[in-house]
Amino acid sequence: MADAPDSPEAVEHTLPSGVPSDATLVGMAVGGAGAVGLAVLADATGGAVGVPCLLRATTGLACPFCGATRMGAALLRGDLGEALRLNAPVLVAGLMVGYLWVSWVLERLGVARAPRPRLTPRTRRLLVPILVTLALTFTVVRNLPWEPFAALRP
Repeated sequence: MADAPDSPEAVEHTLPSGVPSDATLVGMAVGGAGAVGLAVLADATGGAVGVPCLLRATTGLACPFCGATRMGAALLRGDLGEALRLNAPVLVAGLMVGYLWVSWVLERLGVARAPRPRLTPRTRRLLVPILVTLALTFTVVRNLPWEPFAALRP
């Protein structure tokens, strides 16, 4: 018996190659909206509201995400330099994920097909270990007490 046109199985088979499911795209949109909302709230309260960092609170060390809420607030004010100073890797990653999300939504809606990187199976396998290694390296470097590394602390 064939799947009904409205069944999840039928919808999943109609997705263009490389485009995440609708549920994933909605989840990404909700997460992005939450991040923007948190940045607005942090900016409106002068930084009194934010996400406390457990690593920083317990050890005094800045994690790879420390400063991300203040970075978002700086972006909302149009202060790109301050945003880069607070957490450049998260800013770049956020821009990349945002671009991918827009390209996937446009392709899913049949509006346009924006260029995006094609990952080989080997690259897909290595992506998480590479990102974890970069995050750990950034954490170590931004916590070094000497200049110019000390400038990376938020």
